[in-house]
This record gives sequence, structure tokens and C-alpha cells, in this order.
Amino acid sequence: MQKVEKENFGEKINNFVQKNRKGIFVVFGLFIVLFVGFIVYFLVSDHLNKQAIAEVEILNEEFEKLRFGLFDDYYANEVNILLSKMEVFAGNNKGFAGSKAWSNVGHIYSARKQWNQAEEAWVKSAEIGVKTYLGPIAYFNAAICAEEQGKLEKAIEYLRQSISHKFEFPDAPRAQFNIGRLYEQLGNYPEALAEYRAVLINYPWDRQETISQNMLIWQNLARNQIIKLESR
Repeated sequence: MQKVEKENFGEKINNFVQKNRKGIFVVFGLFIVLFVGFIVYFLVSDHLNKQAIAEVEILNEEFEKLRFGLFDDYYANEVNILLSKMEVFAGNNKGFAGSKAWSNVGHIYSARKQWNQAEEAWVKSAEIGVKTYLGPIAYFNAAICAEEQGKLEKAIEYLRQSISHKFEFPDAPRAQFNIGRLYEQLGNYPEALAEYRAVLINYPWDRQETISQNMLIWQNLARNQIIKLESR
């Protein structure tokens, strides 16, 4: 009985294949094309990504040579040429390469105290570098630019993004402290206190463990501000 059922089932499959063999071959062929296309896309993307990283490293070398000339009018023309090249490259690339280029653009505009352009560059660096360690750094620098323009609430928003970023931000205690400082400038003392306390809560110091001097500085500053605000 089971043998008959298996034969009937086998015949049904065979009949189905015979009747629909054209469609089956088309679907199978399409699958092969899509699979090959995916492999080609992956290889081409990987090649272009490596090429873009190599190109941005060349631009970065030019930037490093001019870094100490960003404030000097003598090098203004060279910096302008590099800035133009960086902006074109950044506008045409994504990922690490594009983010790195936008960060250098941000550095140049920041050095020139062109805070609005610098903020835009840093935000672009953060957005396209969301999957890289450059993301939280870019948001932190965007906060500095926003503060320089008097946009304190926007600066707070950027600082929160730097702290909550998927990539760990080494300067998170500083960013947290700055959120408290900005709320203090806004006259929102309860919120400032909460943010200063967050420095101590989120970045605790166990005296039995090694701690960076950088973290300890922001903890001590937070304690001082808490004492000051609580005595108001």
C-alpha cells in the first residue's frame, strides 16, 4: 500500500515537472542570475569601497600637511583647493570614506569659525558614518558648532546622539557633563543637576580599578557643579 502511494506521489511530481518545466527552468534561471548578480555587486562594492578609502587617505594626507596652516592666510588658497576637493569627494561617497572626508571639511570650517557650514559638515559625517567610530565624534563636534551659534538645545540633541551611538564614545563623560552645562546656561537648573548626576551614575569610579584621568576630570567637575547648584 505504501509502495503504491509512493509511486503515485512520484508520478504526480513527474507530471507536474513535465507540465511546468518551462516555468521551472525560467525560475531556476532567474535565481541563478540573481545569485550571480549579488556576487558581482558585492565584489564591485567591495572594490569601490577599498578604492574610496585609498583616495580619502590621500586627501587626508594633504589635510594633515595643511592642518597647522588652517589659521594662516598664507595657506588660504591651498586650503580652499583642498576644501573643494574634499567636498566633491564627500558628496560622492558613503561609509567610512565619505564620513572621513566630511569630518575634514568640518575641521576646516571650524578652524575658520564658519560654524554653520562646519555644523552641516559634521552632521553629514555622522549620518553617513553611522556604522563607523566616526559617528559619535562627528555628533560631538556638531554640538560644539551649534553651541557657537547659540543653538544650545540643538547642541544638547547632538551630544545625546554622541552618547547613545552604537559605537562607544571615549569622550562620553565629557559629553554628558556638557549637557548639564548647557542646561545650566539655559537656566534649567533641575535638568542640569540631573545631567551632572548622570555623569557620576553612568560613569562611576571604583578606586580599586584603573580609570582614565580624562574621566576623573569630568566626574570632579560634575561634583563641583552639583554642590554649586544645590547651594543656590
